[in-house]
Amino acid sequence: GVRDVLFLYEENRCSMTYMYEYPEYLKIKLPKKTARRYPAYELYLYGEGNYAEENKNLLLTGIPVLFLPGNAGSYKQVRSLGSIALRKAEDVDFKYHFNFFSVNFNEELVALYGGSLQRQTKFVHECIKVILKLYRDREFAPSSVAIVGHSMGGLVARALLTLKNFKPELINLLITQATPHVAPVMPLDKYLTDFYTAVNNHWILKAQDLRNLTTLSVAGGFRDYQVRSGLAFLPRLSQHDSALSVVSSAVPRAWASTDHLSIVWCKELILATIRALFDLIDENTRQITEDPKKRMSVLNHHFVRHPAKVFEENPEAFTELTGAFMWITVKASKWTYSVYNDSDGKYFAFPLASHRKSYSHVYCENSMLDTSSWIYGCMNTNSSMCLEAADLSWRAELLPTTKVVMLKLQDYPSLSHIVIQVPPAAGNKYTLGCEFFEEDSRTVQLPATHLFSFGLSSSKILLNSTGLLYNVQLQHFNQIYQAFKIYIESHCQSLKERKPSVYRLHIPWSHEDSIIVAKVPSLAEISAKLHIAQPHNDSSLPELHIYSSPDCQYEVILKTSLLQVLGQIVRFHAGAFPVYIVSNILLTYGGQLSTLRSTGQCSDFSLELVRTAKPYKVEPLISIVVFLQGFNWFREIWESLSLPEVDAAVLSSQDAWFPLVSLILFLFGTGIAYWSGVFFSTSLRLFSSLWLTLIRPTVLQKDKLITPRRLCGMISLTLVSWTTCGAFAVLIIYLQYLFKKPVHVFVISVFHFQDSGHSEDNSQNSSSHTVKAQSSMDSIPDATQSPSNSTTIAEAVNSLKMHITILNLFTWIVLLSLPSLIYWLKNLRYNVRLDPDPCRSTAIILVCILEILMNSSTSEVKSSKLLKIAAKVPLPLSVAMLAFGRMHLYRVPHFVTFSLLLHVLCCFV
Repeated sequence: GVRDVLFLYEENRCSMTYMYEYPEYLKIKLPKKTARRYPAYELYLYGEGNYAEENKNLLLTGIPVLFLPGNAGSYKQVRSLGSIALRKAEDVDFKYHFNFFSVNFNEELVALYGGSLQRQTKFVHECIKVILKLYRDREFAPSSVAIVGHSMGGLVARALLTLKNFKPELINLLITQATPHVAPVMPLDKYLTDFYTAVNNHWILKAQDLRNLTTLSVAGGFRDYQVRSGLAFLPRLSQHDSALSVVSSAVPRAWASTDHLSIVWCKELILATIRALFDLIDENTRQITEDPKKRMSVLNHHFVRHPAKVFEENPEAFTELTGAFMWITVKASKWTYSVYNDSDGKYFAFPLASHRKSYSHVYCENSMLDTSSWIYGCMNTNSSMCLEAADLSWRAELLPTTKVVMLKLQDYPSLSHIVIQVPPAAGNKYTLGCEFFEEDSRTVQLPATHLFSFGLSSSKILLNSTGLLYNVQLQHFNQIYQAFKIYIESHCQSLKERKPSVYRLHIPWSHEDSIIVAKVPSLAEISAKLHIAQPHNDSSLPELHIYSSPDCQYEVILKTSLLQVLGQIVRFHAGAFPVYIVSNILLTYGGQLSTLRSTGQCSDFSLELVRTAKPYKVEPLISIVVFLQGFNWFREIWESLSLPEVDAAVLSSQDAWFPLVSLILFLFGTGIAYWSGVFFSTSLRLFSSLWLTLIRPTVLQKDKLITPRRLCGMISLTLVSWTTCGAFAVLIIYLQYLFKKPVHVFVISVFHFQDSGHSEDNSQNSSSHTVKAQSSMDSIPDATQSPSNSTTIAEAVNSLKMHITILNLFTWIVLLSLPSLIYWLKNLRYNVRLDPDPCRSTAIILVCILEILMNSSTSEVKSSKLLKIAAKVPLPLSVAMLAFGRMHLYRVPHFVTFSLLLHVLCCFV
């Protein structure tokens, strides 16, 4: 599944964008107050060559566009947009042009640490005010700024509207590229999830206020494994009709999936964006139009359905067909025509009266990919010529190798003829075709194979094509956990050269189509899987459109792809892996405490994991709660207790929860936990043997739990946590624990075993575990002799096993806190103290816990009155972790900390 997500996707079909002159970034001077408040952030103006020289005095006359980079993104990523916009402006002799500004966020890791998102949002607000001041007193001064945001930059742009003193009219267009709008990819701290909640709630509750803001979200498709496309779809609002979400594979003239970085330089996508920006200009104001309807029609034209025409706001309804062209009447229901070096233009007229009774639709295609009109609907006729016609070219749709139009005859009762215009073709070679058909004859249904068929069975259908178009409806394909391989094999009667076939997988409830162009004859393979599940109020079916060759047969075979099903699980739930791994380790930890209480011996981590980490201990309770939350009375009780919503219920409401997915993730977590235990125990043996060889220790004595030196260590690390970064203190205490306690305990066990193990063959039952340790220690030199017995060895081995588990748990706490540490180190030159710090309070508690556990052993814990409680608590904590931690990873350390706190209390009580 991981391999499917990270490696098995389509090749990169994007072209690189290039600068024709050297790119320059002019730093914009900010007000002193702003610069002092945000020392790490900067604002730049992009330019090239002469254009950059002209703008150095900041006498700007263009249309302002502000680019916001994302997580660890550079302000220089604006160059693709800025360069192509400059070339486009040159094409229109600078009648209109854009000034591209870019914000330098110091490449902050805002996807991993949410504490700076609010600060970035406020800085962008200040930048907008500075940008608009640059145009003051100009003839066509702008009153708003268009924003293009990549990744988290798009979320920051949306967050502007949550600021109290922000005027919504300051932005009228927002384009986001691969922005996770729905939820964070990895919810690693509370500030990140709270920021998302505030932004999305504002956009839902204040939807009426957003009518003047047009928003376009472009997702990268399956090549973008960092931000899955489902997260990039803006929240669906019935009253908010000024937002559009598309996947790059469905964007006309691009038709390519992009990875998370290439979406900012993919030439095909950048061209679509720049063309849209130029079409959005109002000729009167020389700025982006204030008409929301026009903005949406332009975006639909360039990003959803392109009719192979240059955008016109109000195209003429009727036109006269002029020119000395030959008129030819075609009465056949099926017609094809090849054009090559025709010196005379022609009109082909198809009378509709004879076809209306027999056929429901007409379909036409044209392989000449220019932007001129080519198909008309005749309103009245004078003998064999059409005097007035409706331009039906606006009903056409552009595909990679052809432009097509399909009309339902019933919708055009006033048309008497369909007219195809073939202009003189000097040196051009292209083909046209039209056919009338009954819809039912070209629509076939193909049932999707069951998820548990594992690809062993398949659904097949044979199309004896005599036409130009087929629609294959895929039944029962509506959930994100479904994934199929569709094979389309074409067989042709003759070997003559044919135009390539186009296969389009069309998902009617979201703009996530994918298109493949295949030679004929050939065998093509299509991966069919969804970014968004079918909404509950939608009954439409996904369709496979086959734009075919008329004398070829097409066989369509559909199979379930188990690898891609696993890939979908990884794609949608990889962020929850740490929760399941820690839950397994916590269950094992509880089992070890229970065994210690009942037998006086601590069981081995791997054996205890197999015994105690069972999914049936945790999953049923969560499933019952999710089921009961469907009832109002239970929900009211739940809310009255101020309990947070169960994450599985939230995922179910988003249609992102698979059947049996939790079981699969739990088993995956068990596997990772097992091998992490093996890794830690093996590593400790290697380190300890090296330590014994190099240090040659004398008698190792056991210290008290709390000593003045240990107390000083606690206070020092608490101060470090409070004055710098909590994650830094956690890392220090972790390394101290890693290199001191388990190595120390392991050395004790080997040390005592060497002293007494050769003369005591029949020691206690735990010594069998020690033999494994001894087998790798034959080369260790004899340490200084001291009195020892098998009880001391058993205690040392028990302590070692317990501390390996604690170390395993604590490793995951360190890993989950690392992002804030990295952020703090990166910004250390601006601020020594991380503020806000998501780990500070947890770090202070953990420092105290680990300093005490560092010198503890199982002998103190065994006799504790609290051991029974400490052994039983990990189970409910594991359940709570899975219930409330899947979408809130920052809660995981809290559960682990509570369990370790009970362990510390067992050392005293």
